[in-house]
Order: sequence, then C-alpha cells, then structure tokens
Amino acid sequence: MKEKMNKIPVFYACDDNFVKYTMVSLQSMMDHASKEAQYEIHVLHTNISEEMQKKMHAMENANFSVQFDHVTEYLHSIQEKLPLRDYYSKTTYFRLFIAEMFPEIDKAIYIDSDTVVLGDIAQLYAYDLGDAYVGACREQVMIQEEVYGTYVEKVLGVERDNYFNAGMLVINCEQFRKNHVLEQFMELLPMYNFVVTQDEDYLNLICHNKVCWLPQKWNVEVFGQIPCREEEICVLHYIMVSKPWHYSDCRLQEYFWKSAQKTSVYAEIRQVLESYTDEERKRDAVSCDRLMQMAKDEIAKENNYLNLVKAGKLKSKDRLEVLEKIALYEREGRFGEDVEEDPPTRQLQPSEIDYLRKKLKSRIKTRLTYKVARTFLNKIIENKQLIIKDVIGTEHMDALTSGAVITCNHFNAFDSFAMQIAYEKSKQCKKRRLYRVIREGNYTNFPGFYGMLMRNCYTFPLSSNRDTMKKFLSSMDTVLQHGDFMLVYPEQSMWWNYRKPKPLKKGAYTFAAKNHVPVLPCFITMEDSDILGDDGFYVQEYTIHITEPIYPDPQKTQAENVDAMRRKNAAVWKQIYEEFYGIPLVYDTAEAVQYVGKPTNIA
Repeated sequence: MKEKMNKIPVFYACDDNFVKYTMVSLQSMMDHASKEAQYEIHVLHTNISEEMQKKMHAMENANFSVQFDHVTEYLHSIQEKLPLRDYYSKTTYFRLFIAEMFPEIDKAIYIDSDTVVLGDIAQLYAYDLGDAYVGACREQVMIQEEVYGTYVEKVLGVERDNYFNAGMLVINCEQFRKNHVLEQFMELLPMYNFVVTQDEDYLNLICHNKVCWLPQKWNVEVFGQIPCREEEICVLHYIMVSKPWHYSDCRLQEYFWKSAQKTSVYAEIRQVLESYTDEERKRDAVSCDRLMQMAKDEIAKENNYLNLVKAGKLKSKDRLEVLEKIALYEREGRFGEDVEEDPPTRQLQPSEIDYLRKKLKSRIKTRLTYKVARTFLNKIIENKQLIIKDVIGTEHMDALTSGAVITCNHFNAFDSFAMQIAYEKSKQCKKRRLYRVIREGNYTNFPGFYGMLMRNCYTFPLSSNRDTMKKFLSSMDTVLQHGDFMLVYPEQSMWWNYRKPKPLKKGAYTFAAKNHVPVLPCFITMEDSDILGDDGFYVQEYTIHITEPIYPDPQKTQAENVDAMRRKNAAVWKQIYEEFYGIPLVYDTAEAVQYVGKPTNIA
C-alpha cells in the first residue's frame, strides 16, 4: 500500500485583477516542488470570477489541489465577536484569518502573489517554528533604506534588523489561536492607524520577539542589494513597484516570465506590460516618494504610536486592567489576594510529591530541568526581558552559617529568577541549595514549560491536603536543619510591578522560629529601563537588596519570635522602599493596613 503523502497547506490572498499573477507564482512553485508531498493551495478572496477560478483549477495535478475560499462569510460570522470595518476586508489582511478559518491546520505557508518560487516549498514548510508565531525573513527595505529603518524604530519601537516582511510567512496557526493573535490585531487596529506598511506593521508589533528567522533566500525582495547569491534564491519577491508586468527592465524578471509562459494567462500579462504607460510609471515614482514622505511624517509626528506608548496613552489593555485591579485592591485593603487568575487547582496528594528529591527519578528530572531553566534564564537576560541592575548586600548571605528562610517581595513571574541570580552571586551557592515555596495550583495545574519548572526546580508546593502539608512541614524542617535556604514570599499575593511592600503573613517566620534559623530579608526595587516591552510598558530594571539576617531570640517563645521577626522584616523593607524611591510608604486605603500583626497606617 502506498504511504500517505504529507499535506502542505499554502495560502494566497488576491482579487480578480491579481489572480493571474497568483497563477504565475503557483506555476513556479509546481515546477520546483517535491513529488513526495501533497500541496493544498488555498486562495482567499471575495470577488474572483468563475472564469479565473476555472483557469487556476486547470493547473491542478496529482500533487497540487486548488480551492477558492470566500472570506466574506467568515467575516460575517465573527462580526459580533470582533466588530469589523470596511478596510478589514482588504486582501492584505486575509493572512490574519487563516488560523481561525482553518482550525484543523497547525501550520501553514502564506505567500504573496507577486512572487516566484525557485525552491522546494516543502523544505520551507519543514522548518520547526517552536513556539514562535511565524517563520519569516528580515525586511530588506528597513535594513537598507535609512528612512524606513528609522521609521520602524522611532514609530513602532521595533529594531530595523528584527522587522520581517509579511509577504512570505510560515504561520504557526496553533500559536496564533493559543495567543489570540487575530484578537490582538483587532484590538490594535482601532488604536492606531499605521499608514506606511499597514498590516505588516501590526503583525510585527504582535509577533515581536516571537519570530523564527528563516534564511533570507526564502524571501528575496527585488530591492537594493540582494542578500544572497542568485543561484541560492528560493523565493523571489517583486515588492513595491518592482513588477515585471509593469517594467521591461525589472531586475530578475526572467524568472517571472519563464513561469508566466507556462500559464494560460501569459498573453494577458504581456498585454498588461505593453499597455502600461509612462504616465503610470510616473505615478509609481510619485507613490514611492509619497510613501517615504509618510514615513518621515510619522517619525516627526508628536503623537505617533511609540510616542503615545511612551506617554502612557497607549498600553496593553490587559496590563491596564491589572493596574486598575491593583488600585482597587489597595483601596479595599485586599493585599493578600492575587489580582491575576492562577491556574485552577486540585489537591496535591502526598504520593505525588517528593519534596526532598530522594528518588532517583526526581533527581534526574530536577537536574535536566535546571539545565533547561538556565538556558531560558540566559535567553531572557540576553533579550532584556529580565534586567538585573545591581545586587546589593551579598555579604549578608555569604555570612550565614546555617539554613535560612529568604523572604522577597512578589511582583513578577520572573522575580524568582532574579533571586536565583542573587543566590548565585553569593559564595553560598556552592554550599547550600535554594528551594522555593510555591502555590498548590502552580505545581498541579500549571501548563507547558512553566509547569515543568514549577514541578522540578526544587519547589515546595503548599497543599490543601492535610497529609501533604504534614509532609511539607516535615520536609521544610529537614531542609532548614540541613543548612539549605528556603525562598518564601510572605506577602502571599503577586501584584504585577507593584513597588510597595505589602503586609506580611506569618508562615515564613514560623518556619524560621521553629527551626531556630534566621530570616534573610531581600527586597527588589524597580526602575524603568529604556526597553519597551510588548505590552507597552517599559521593562523594569531590578536592584536586589539583601539585608542583614534576622535571628530568633532563644529567650523568646516561638510565637514571640514569629511576631518580632515579622515586624523587623517589615521595617527593613519599609526603610529600603523609602530610601530608594525617596518617598514615604503610604497606602491608598481608607482602612488601617494590617501589616505586621497590628493595625497601622504605615506612612
């Protein structure tokens, strides 16, 4: 029985006037395609005539099928969910609908019609995108033309070397759906009108730092300096006014005409070239000048996109909602509640958790996960997603001669990585292990990569199961008495980028007092960096303050020590906050704040 061939979905988007160039692109693709794959060609449209559809269907063969997908019906189907405007129906936006229109497809190729394919498209499809939203090639216009390079950097906030051309994409449809890329686009579209490259700008903003960069040969734009040898070209892209059917002297036109000659529309295309007038070519030149002037105008505009973002007038809707919720919770004194939803939880059973990693399987998992986590940590530091400006007071950690409970304020999913870096800067990292207390749901239900880290990086999950908590407390005693460190977030809740210390719960100090070990208070302060994050907020630069350890008093009871250590920790954090930011610690709440055990208006 013959083995079933791989199916490769390829999408074009065009209208009735442009479909003849789609046919040329398809012909070139067929000429260079592997016979070991099945190619499903989709043409997204709203108005292609029956006559032109028949001409393109006539190109089908044993390896290539063609279907025309009318987008209008889909647009109507999402009208209530995502209110549409007339300009949404331009063919240039159709590529954004692919993932949602075809939920059965995990990965697809999108290619503009003004292309010629000179390589095997199956090889392009084979690239592993990982968790990137798209596979794409760098836009040479932005790299080679100073005005456009300045435009993307000064208007979008995207580095010119990290801006992709959207005329050839390998789309990770699974990630598009998972991360709601279409919804992001629809939300962004009314927020700012990008007039220079339109949907390409929107896509670059949404997919920034989520791009799998492909070899430039897969999208060679006919513009400026060609970035690879001619014999290496796999896709030729006749961008802007570089159209062989308008200019007889168009560079690399021979590849286009070689494929065009094999189509039923060759005579029509030759007629387009012969009838294209000098007046129309002058209009092309004017349009190029106009486009460049628009880019200059956007750069100079006081309220361009990036300036609006910097001014705080254009930020992520989700982050703004989180900030509003934080302000509400602060006013209502709900300091112990998270403002962002945790994964759903279930009871962690005693048999599911090996707190001390006594089993060989647990140790192997932890060792491997640590290597992966280190690679990830290096990557987010390199990408400026985590910026550690300074670590102050490592000598206080160095001086510890026993186990300790390390406390830290909790404001970001990456603050645990920051504390890992502080720990590694200390001499103690060669002597003592660092464990972390985490929530039950983060251990049992957190999905994907982060879930793997939650379960295997020396984590100590709390549990709503009584027997599991007995095991937790016993293991906690063992860790601290063995001389290792336990990182605890005594605020209990995580509030995104919240700079003030919040009221402290008793748990961390109970662990320390019970085991006669010190608490090492650490407090992380934040400053805006000059790196603008994808959410419209500046990435924060962290300064990690490690303070003197707080020891339990052997003359006091456990309860007395818990209260005293908690109060001292709160006072230390308050002092760091006020000295670093130069302002008093005041809460926007009408109620007295329960900070360290007794009502106080901490100011």
